[in-house]
Amino acid sequence: MNPRLLRLLGPAILVAAAVATAAWALAFAGGADPLSIGDAGPFVRWGLPLAKLIVNLSAAAMLGSLVLALFAMRSGEREFDVSLDTASIGAAVFTVASGAVGFLTFLDVFNAQLSPGPEFGAQLGRFLVETELGRTWLITTIAGAVVTVLAFAVRGWTPTLLTGGLAAVSLLPMATQGHSGDLASHGLVVTAMAIHIVGAAVWLGGLLLLVVARPVLEADRVRIVLERYSSVALVAFLLVAASGILRSVAAITSPAQLVTTPYGIVLVVKIVALLAMGALGAWYRLRLIAREGRGLFWRVIALELALMGVASGAAAALARSAPPVGDEAPLAQSPAEILTEAPLPPELTPTRLLTEWDLDPLWLLVGAFGIGFYLRGVWRLRRRGDEWSLYRTALWVLGMLLLIWVTNGPLNAYGHYLFSAHMLMHMLLSMAIPLLLVPGAPVTLAARAIARRDDGSRGGREWVLWFVHNPVARVLTHPLVAAGIFIGSLWLFYFSELFRWSLYDHLGHEWMVAHFLISGYLFVLSLVGIDPVPYRLPYAGRLVTLIVVMAMHAFFGIAIMSQSGLMVAEWYGALGRTWGPTPLEDQYIGGGIAWSVGEIPTLITAITVAIQWSRSDERQQRRSDRHADRTGDAELEEYNAKLAALAERDQRAGI
Repeated sequence: MNPRLLRLLGPAILVAAAVATAAWALAFAGGADPLSIGDAGPFVRWGLPLAKLIVNLSAAAMLGSLVLALFAMRSGEREFDVSLDTASIGAAVFTVASGAVGFLTFLDVFNAQLSPGPEFGAQLGRFLVETELGRTWLITTIAGAVVTVLAFAVRGWTPTLLTGGLAAVSLLPMATQGHSGDLASHGLVVTAMAIHIVGAAVWLGGLLLLVVARPVLEADRVRIVLERYSSVALVAFLLVAASGILRSVAAITSPAQLVTTPYGIVLVVKIVALLAMGALGAWYRLRLIAREGRGLFWRVIALELALMGVASGAAAALARSAPPVGDEAPLAQSPAEILTEAPLPPELTPTRLLTEWDLDPLWLLVGAFGIGFYLRGVWRLRRRGDEWSLYRTALWVLGMLLLIWVTNGPLNAYGHYLFSAHMLMHMLLSMAIPLLLVPGAPVTLAARAIARRDDGSRGGREWVLWFVHNPVARVLTHPLVAAGIFIGSLWLFYFSELFRWSLYDHLGHEWMVAHFLISGYLFVLSLVGIDPVPYRLPYAGRLVTLIVVMAMHAFFGIAIMSQSGLMVAEWYGALGRTWGPTPLEDQYIGGGIAWSVGEIPTLITAITVAIQWSRSDERQQRRSDRHADRTGDAELEEYNAKLAALAERDQRAGI
């Protein structure tokens, strides 16, 4: 197939396959069946999932184009402009389609009848402003409009990066829609859906951009861009596969439901299409990229677009169809189920510290990718004959494994029910894990292992170094700023509404984990890290900073222990927990953890600073000795001669 012909037919192939699959799946799985009560009519039943399908496809064009522009294209060239123009067009369609979904959702939920009167407009306005569902689509529509303008107006690296970040964030509210929010393990499902949506958008959007931008790419650039897209697509495929598995586990209770229920059969169609895309993509990227000018390569691209259309259509229908389990809440819910949307776990015992798990897909993937990319970098260095410290590798892997355990194990499972478990999770995130990760020196490893680009584009190495050297990073890594954020956010979080937000909102919980992990990492980096930072205090200053932080940390623990009332009493005091210490006793234990356990990593950091100080003095002494050996103690002899001359002058003067 001619590339220029594919540029015209590619989007049509994608949309046709998606619409046809969505129509079949909606009819087969019952997603478009009329309701016995309050049915909004066939226009809404069919129009709403098809409008969501357009949202998904246009979101891919928006986000995927921006991501590929950031990692494969050259700024200032026509290829970069085409990428941003494609993103802008995708964002414009995304905006209109999101507005249509919001309107159709209003008709579907309230069974409202179209009317030109003011009552209809007022009701629609209240839906968009006062209900969570309405606000979700209102925010999504506004975010899409902003991305449309930015993608059209900006052309530099940093503005494009910020635009891409906003585009990714604009997709997150969709993860709470459909039946995802009604399933058990609400946090797991919503997080898995968010990762799934973003990963699929990057994968499909990058493929679309290849088709659109092919005519403007120079002959020697096509293979380079394809190879870079293959790397992005591989990561996106892994994200989609892992998050899809976790999402499916919550909706399907047994493998038999995959072939005995309409929902399961549609899910199998989607899985087969995605797996076929992954296998097909791996085949042509390994075997056919070098032959990209031949018709076979672009026929494979057309087939891949058709498969992605099938997967997208099935996904749109699944969002509208009821899964076999989890779509109906029990008639009677316990206080814990009302607050946390999950049953109260059994009593925490030493055995359950090893066996209890509550998966968080985001941090599970962060840990897995963190280990994988790091080991890949070490392998690259060793393959070319360079050395990398074994203990740095071991500490990094241990830190990532501890991060996975903390965010997916018993502390995550019990953190919403026991303040003490929550506090231990916080202490490990902000102090113990960074103490393992910082000596791993990931920035230094990335700068050495990732190939440098010299064609005007930016790859992993360039973006890592940009993050390290940009003005914001210079401020955040300053020792006093890092220490202020580390200790100041501790007090601010627990004595403000942020703590309550982290309990009630899953997004708040994810923000809490990210914030304490990053703030702890920056603080430890400013003290004992070897990765480059603009400024570090002298060793004496580092020890003084640590002493101050330890004192403030101890005061914080004592302040928690001294509380006479329960923090977030309507949460910890209303869970109906009958085992373990009382909520107030548990809060006292949590304060003790902050005071005692939290000081152990700080003490280890102080010892590390002292050891580095001693080694620095030794290195300085060795440098002085080597210099003296090279010069034959010339400086010392010159100094002694100067003293002798001064003494002789004083003697002549009669002093």
